[in-house]
Amino acid sequence: MIKRGLNNKAGGPGGMAMEGQSPLTRPRALAAIVRDTHRSGFTMASEPEVGAFLRALAASKPGGRLLELGTGTGHGTAWLLEGMDGAARLDSVDTDAAVQEIARRHVGHDPRVTFHLEDGADFLRGCRPEEYDLIFADAWPGKFFHLDLTLSLVRKGGIYFVDDLLPQPNWPEGHEEKVAALVRGLESRSGFAAARLEWGSGVMILVRSD
Repeated sequence: MIKRGLNNKAGGPGGMAMEGQSPLTRPRALAAIVRDTHRSGFTMASEPEVGAFLRALAASKPGGRLLELGTGTGHGTAWLLEGMDGAARLDSVDTDAAVQEIARRHVGHDPRVTFHLEDGADFLRGCRPEEYDLIFADAWPGKFFHLDLTLSLVRKGGIYFVDDLLPQPNWPEGHEEKVAALVRGLESRSGFAAARLEWGSGVMILVRSD
């Protein structure tokens, strides 16, 4: 997904960060992931503010099944693992072997995570309905494509989470309209309770209610 980069913050109107947002405690592996991410030239990692939110959401699902669509270099993966308990399990999917290798290098030793080098749409089609307690959709499949299928994988009481909803200077022409359409569709989705927050790059949470 299109992002500002690791050191750029957004959160308030016009993409300005709010004071005090940056989390004080971070996953142990994060510094090395950030270092290797910069070296690789990858610029689409999630912000620490979004990571802290992911940690809290993961902690709310003890023993849960979690899905991350878009591993990237493992920034979000590290935060999810930080919040998960010992019985929880995470599937993380990406098509880019080079960036996912950074994630594998730094958190791949954790038995709770399974990395999938696979097209997100193909992975989604192989899942069972209501298989996941938390889905972090950080790639086009599951967010702008195959949204109905992705939401069908969320269990009752489970969470669908997306970021990058506030305007960003590197968005291509027409992307703002895509994001606006996504938000309208999520806000009106039956069977889910939705909340949109100006936090990090702009996030939205849907909780399945039936």
